[in-house]
Amino acid sequence: MHARVPARRLLSDCLRHELRLTGTHVGCEHGVCGCCTVLLDGAPVRSCLMFAVGAQGHAITTVEGLAAPDGTMHPVQQAFRECHGLQCGFCTPGFLTTVAAFLQDNPEPTADDAVEAISGNLCRCTGYQNIVRAVLRAAELTRGEQAAGRSAE
Repeated sequence: MHARVPARRLLSDCLRHELRLTGTHVGCEHGVCGCCTVLLDGAPVRSCLMFAVGAQGHAITTVEGLAAPDGTMHPVQQAFRECHGLQCGFCTPGFLTTVAAFLQDNPEPTADDAVEAISGNLCRCTGYQNIVRAVLRAAELTRGEQAAGRSAE
């Protein structure tokens, strides 16, 4: 997807308004809450702090891009659903993208690793226990997919 935007348009605003990718939420507009987290070349970034022009030439993945083209949920999405890792859902897109990137680098996290990974994302509804469970479950699901892929080869 492409959009022509003013030089000072924030990536979060471009995603939501020009591209109509409204899964990316804007909470604090200061990069503190993590709701606006998207992946820039696979790494989590706060889209409310980045100008859209800075994304030119890079791969941006929003929460809408996590699922497979056929609609199959990403393991992180599935785990959050299974473990009830969300309540109102406002913070969920930021958690999902953050955790997806985290598991690429750490496929076998401990609970402490999971807590550290999500420490930049705020949730006003939960006590975080189910979110941590979801991170660990997502790691299990991801490892299972990788093992299934290797055995099919």
